[in-house]
Amino acid sequence: MAATDRRRVAAASPAGLRAFVRRHTSPADVPGIPGLRLSLASDVTTLWRAAGRELGQTDPPLPFWGFAWAGGLAVARYLLDHPDEVAGRRVVDVATGSGMLAILAARVGAGSVHAFDVDPLARAAVAVNAKLAGVRVGFSLRDPTASDSPDCDVLLAGDVCYEEVMAERMVDWLRAAAEDGVRVLLGDPGRRYLPAGLERLATYTVDTTRELERSESTVSAVYSIRA
Repeated sequence: MAATDRRRVAAASPAGLRAFVRRHTSPADVPGIPGLRLSLASDVTTLWRAAGRELGQTDPPLPFWGFAWAGGLAVARYLLDHPDEVAGRRVVDVATGSGMLAILAARVGAGSVHAFDVDPLARAAVAVNAKLAGVRVGFSLRDPTASDSPDCDVLLAGDVCYEEVMAERMVDWLRAAAEDGVRVLLGDPGRRYLPAGLERLATYTVDTTRELERSESTVSAVYSIRA
């Protein structure tokens, strides 16, 4: 990000960004996740351009926060089926986007939930969506992989293997967390850079959209990363 873009992002007010999220999304049921509603968009290109204008960025990040991605949907389904994975535990959701996994973890009984993302509009989306769901989610606007694994019991990562450099860095960091005794759950629908050798816990057919995937539904799995 250019220095001028960074200054513009820093100057953006949290309230203004939350208002932007509300203007460009609508509360909608999350497919396959009963009772969960998020503020979601319908057109990725339109939202992408609008986000760039709002942040004053010539090359904004893809607005992951405006959609329910297939990898995240698989982890969400898994948490509904296995709430004991997070019940009473300290949970961190990395590259949270809309906050879907963090919010669902809170709803199924996590002791505490914290989310990380590098996009200031993700922070706004998490605030909007957590309020919509009536739960509390902490948030840090930074890349956690630049430091040691966070102090938590469970790490959630949905759809983080779509780009080579990010996938390698993220999986190495998640493995290090597993070495520290953290339970790591990774959701992925078969992205190109998903590493081999992970333990598959469950597989789901999730409803998605041609805005994001090649079909209206896709197969997505949940993996455990072990030490």
